[in-house]
Amino acid sequence: MSFSRPFSIRLLKSEDLALMESMMTTFGKAFDDVETYTASRPSNAYLQRLLSSDYFIALIAMKNGSVVGGIAAYELQKFEQERSEIYIYDLAVAQAHRREGIATALIQELKKIAAARSSYVIFVQADIGDEPAIALYTKLGVREEVLHFDIAVAGDDSIA
Repeated sequence: MSFSRPFSIRLLKSEDLALMESMMTTFGKAFDDVETYTASRPSNAYLQRLLSSDYFIALIAMKNGSVVGGIAAYELQKFEQERSEIYIYDLAVAQAHRREGIATALIQELKKIAAARSSYVIFVQADIGDEPAIALYTKLGVREEVLHFDIAVAGDDSIA
């Protein structure tokens, strides 16, 4: 007997602009930051370039024809060795679809992509106090204690 999950995972390509926009909307709602993800959306040409690049990875989870989760990641080519690592920039699942294994499935699919690209590690940040994210990443990986710094560009000392 095979188990069929009630959602599917899809890698976005340059022609998937509507799905990319749906993913951004899902991120905005999930992070309670709709303005950041919807107010100044990039142009279609920008999104097509990003989605067709060899360094950006966008995966979505779809359920009943709707985007219910997504992951945005970047492949970072290393200089000290011929290898790369994958950085998960954003990962979110719509509130109504949490605790269904969607985030884990997105990461598992990203692991397949990372292996195909000969990446040696996937890494992600979690905010202090974001217990669901910390629990997920603890289940899937090894925790490291690091400090994160934002450095202003062009003399602007206020980072938003």
